[in-house]
Amino acid sequence: MAILIQLAIGLLFGLGLVIAGMSNPAKVLNFLDFAAIPAGTWDGSLAFVLMGAIAVTFVGYRLVLKAKRPMFAAKFHLPTSQELNARIMVGPAIFGIGWGLAGFCPGPAFTALASGSSAAFSFVAAMLLGMLAARWLSSREVVGRLGAQAS
Repeated sequence: MAILIQLAIGLLFGLGLVIAGMSNPAKVLNFLDFAAIPAGTWDGSLAFVLMGAIAVTFVGYRLVLKAKRPMFAAKFHLPTSQELNARIMVGPAIFGIGWGLAGFCPGPAFTALASGSSAAFSFVAAMLLGMLAARWLSSREVVGRLGAQAS
């Protein structure tokens, strides 16, 4: 039953992305193009999507975290570290650059796959390769540290 509820939530999220225009890279790129403001071609409508997401998250976290445990897990998995390091700075920067260049972020890219868009397929393939590369680099980094500590 839990998997069906999660599927329904995912489908609702995807539908929201499509309705908001987040699966249309041109709309996203027009939102991110602040240089277009003087020309009048800037599309600020996604700001309302972002404000809605912030409001839902703000309220949702307060309601959900009042529970003793999540509905579909044994415990909450919240970050405990407040350390600001290079990984935390570089990862989001790469994400933002990719979003700005392609007009996709992961959720809308997966949603756009249903349209058969070659851009969406290219983006998702590149994203998955990037995830594999990051995992590989991360494992090499850990192995390198362990070897240095052993000597």
